[in-house]
Amino acid sequence: MSTTFQLDTATSRASPTPQPMKRLTVPAIRKRKTDGVTAEPIVMLTAYTARMAQLLDAHCDLLLVGDSLGQVIYGLPSTVPVTLEMMANHAAAVVRGSYHAVVIVDMPFGSYEASPEAAFASAAHLLKVSGAAGVKLEGGEAMAETVAFLTQRGIPVMGHVGLTPQAVNVLGGYAARGRSDAEAQKIVRDAKALDDAGAFAIVAEGVVEPTALEVTQAVCAPVIGIGASAQCDGQVLVSEDMLGLFERVPRFVKRYADLASIIEEAASTYASQVRSRQFPGAAQTYQPTT
Repeated sequence: MSTTFQLDTATSRASPTPQPMKRLTVPAIRKRKTDGVTAEPIVMLTAYTARMAQLLDAHCDLLLVGDSLGQVIYGLPSTVPVTLEMMANHAAAVVRGSYHAVVIVDMPFGSYEASPEAAFASAAHLLKVSGAAGVKLEGGEAMAETVAFLTQRGIPVMGHVGLTPQAVNVLGGYAARGRSDAEAQKIVRDAKALDDAGAFAIVAEGVVEPTALEVTQAVCAPVIGIGASAQCDGQVLVSEDMLGLFERVPRFVKRYADLASIIEEAASTYASQVRSRQFPGAAQTYQPTT
């Protein structure tokens, strides 16, 4: 689906504004998997700003406001320090910048683990402030009661199994999961527990391919892979990784562009022209009228 853009001249900085269109819904995403098969894989990318949402919206089924913004936007060492207000503010920006994709927002570390009631308070706040359609939380069997509590009270939940970045201090790093039989079986159990609890979709991150395939086949909800398998029901990447804005990315990332080099070259040219007084030129300055 393409997006028609109009220039908004009401502000000094005119920005493309998509014309309203019918937004996809959580039930529509859930129904993409029928009898264990997803004929058209689900496309999901991360977005943290209104402008990025505008650019990605027409091409995605889901936009994820991931807590990876802690590292991508704020330069934090992990996702653990991310706050609820960070997530709420960025999610609101992404909702304002999109008209087509379902916007899902990550629940940050510490905002949902204590109890289902605490999770509901956090999730309700996120959705009220941002207008997002649902939340994503990490964890499997341990979080199934919370997922059921939220979904029964009108909050759509996307699950997340395998490599769970918020648990990096327990896991001891970002290595792939499911290499041992015991770990693989736990990941499958986790996914089934989330599915039974009512999760409308499940992210499988950093899971060895045989385990990712088993998870995908074991649950009714669509499984969205990241570092998993092309045979999952959909895929997600951090947009800044996919666009080549960082020198180092996980091995499962495919770079579809090299924007870092383009930005550096543009900044270098700008700096050179400023220092040589080539910029601004006649086209960029205001002259008195005669």
